[in-house]
Amino acid sequence: EANLVKILEKLKGEYDVLPAVNVTGGFAGEGDVFKALALGDGNITAVGLCRAAMAAAMNADAVGKLIASGNVPAHLQKYGKTVQEIFADLPDLRAIYGVEADNFAPGAIGVFSYLNKIAFGLRHFGALNRKFTRMSLGGVHDEAEIRGHRKTYIGAMPGRIIKSLAKAGSSNPVFILDEIDKVSQANHNGDPSSALLEVLDPEQNNAFHDNFLDVDYDLSNVMFIATANNIGNIPAPLLDRMELIEVSGYLTEEKVEIARRHLVPKQEEANGIKKRQIKIDKKTLEAIVENYTRESGVRELDKKIGKIFRRLACSYATNGYYSHTTVKPADLRELLGVQEFSSDRYQGNEYAGVVTGLAWTAVGGEILFVETSLSRGKGSKLTLTGNLGDVMKESATIAYEWVMAHHEELGIDKKMFEENDINIHVPEGAIPKDGPSAGITMVSSMVSAYRGQKVKSGIAMTGEMTLRGRVLPVGGIKEKILAAKRSGIHTIIISEENRKDVEDIKDIYIKGLTFVYVNNIDEVITYIFD
Repeated sequence: EANLVKILEKLKGEYDVLPAVNVTGGFAGEGDVFKALALGDGNITAVGLCRAAMAAAMNADAVGKLIASGNVPAHLQKYGKTVQEIFADLPDLRAIYGVEADNFAPGAIGVFSYLNKIAFGLRHFGALNRKFTRMSLGGVHDEAEIRGHRKTYIGAMPGRIIKSLAKAGSSNPVFILDEIDKVSQANHNGDPSSALLEVLDPEQNNAFHDNFLDVDYDLSNVMFIATANNIGNIPAPLLDRMELIEVSGYLTEEKVEIARRHLVPKQEEANGIKKRQIKIDKKTLEAIVENYTRESGVRELDKKIGKIFRRLACSYATNGYYSHTTVKPADLRELLGVQEFSSDRYQGNEYAGVVTGLAWTAVGGEILFVETSLSRGKGSKLTLTGNLGDVMKESATIAYEWVMAHHEELGIDKKMFEENDINIHVPEGAIPKDGPSAGITMVSSMVSAYRGQKVKSGIAMTGEMTLRGRVLPVGGIKEKILAAKRSGIHTIIISEENRKDVEDIKDIYIKGLTFVYVNNIDEVITYIFD
């Protein structure tokens, strides 16, 4: 308890923690420790989790209780558990074995900031008695930057790994390898990514050879933490040496909370505006997120909020008063210009052949419309439009073949195929689209067009389909569900095997939605036309 008091006092000075208890008078219970680490309303934010990890680093059970409390952001829960596991093993296990973890996340969601705050706590508060150092790997193209130069070269020096350890003054620091996915591949200067194999492989790094030192150096006690935005750019052998921790992009609801708690106060201070002089409510922040940004993180959102405060500060400097003291969604056109993006809204089921699907993107989920039309022709001609990728084209072909093979069960006259050509279109042709999850949507759209029968209203679906008609699970369920909810959808059809993904989502995000779990395409057809 005495140590926690000291740590919280330091945290209060470093991070302006808002303590819910008197940190100098002891704690009434463990719950008060978490309250002292929370921000305002008691919800632990990403930064709050870092603070809690710092304070409770020597008590893995306390970190576990924090994670179990349900107040940790959804996209950081699994990450928090890994932090807990590392703390639980320290100092015994990690004193013997080094740790390599690769934190894979979309850009601008604050992964490095998050890691940096944890490492800051480890360094300044002595939680692990370890120093902290970092190395940016973006643009590293020379193997010598990792392994060092041979002494025969003019200007020879050790590699950046050894130099960073010397700078930290420790042989077992917390070592962050930032942007490991941006290391250059093999070229005339060698292959830096291959040189990193010796650094990160626990079976080799106890004898890491630096060309300048010309002796083996033991890196096995170093805790390596790497960050990346795209694991596709990391060579497979290197990726195999690391434990992967995937951190997804922020949801709209989470972006709004981050903006309200952190970005707005930050921009107020940066533009010389006192607290509570300007009010931006949640509806306005949500409108900025939906209509003026398209990103997985909050970097662009931060710029837009800054632009609003700059314009208001300019009006005060010019006229002596703020043009707006409360920024409403209707004011955004004046302050930010015309709306840059638009979210698709469910448009009903006015026509046969139009079915709503769900798609995953790097910036969240979206709904998409699959449209099918028939035209008189020689038959058996399938046209695909809408800038579809190879996988999506294959899904359309499978869907067409399945519908033709089962036309009797579907109640479709065979002459419809012989006398009509078919065109499948996915709107917004300038945007490339690919992936297998539109399989059942395409089948439903074709059946609706051939029958001339509209599907039930308020339905969206996602799932891959085989030639046998089996519905396979797909990814990005959470993002797709939130996109459907924002668009006014009330029923979602997905594979039975995706049930576990839905059960893993908090009730607040799926409230008001009905899920229909299916194993084969027959169940989909029966439901949407019932």
